[in-house]
Amino acid sequence: MEKLFDKLKEYLHMDSEIPFEEFTEYYRSLIAELNQTFNELDKDMRIKALYICSIVQSNADARAKTNKANAKMYKKISAKCAFWADAIKFNLGKDGVSNEEIEKATEEINNSI
Repeated sequence: MEKLFDKLKEYLHMDSEIPFEEFTEYYRSLIAELNQTFNELDKDMRIKALYICSIVQSNADARAKTNKANAKMYKKISAKCAFWADAIKFNLGKDGVSNEEIEKATEEINNSI
C-alpha cells in the first residue's frame, strides 16, 4: 500500500493528467493490493488506502464527465473505489475509529501532501 501511496503523491504533484492506460493500471494495482492485503492492513494503512480510494474515485468521476470515449470505464472505476472506501470505513468503525477521526486522519494526509 505504501508504494501505491507514494505513486499517488507523485501523481498529485504533476501538472498534467496521466493517460487513460496509466490511470487504469494504477487502479488495477490498487484493487489487487486491496484484495490481497486488506485483512492484514493496520489502521494507518487502512486510512491511507481510504485516502487513495477517495482520490482515485473523485478523479475517475471528473474524467468520466470530460472523456466520453472512456466514460463507462471511469464510472466503473469510481464505483469500485466507492465500494472499497465504504468497506474501509465500515472496518475502521468496527475497530472503534469514529467518522470524525477518519476525517481528521485523511485531512492530515491531504495537508501533508
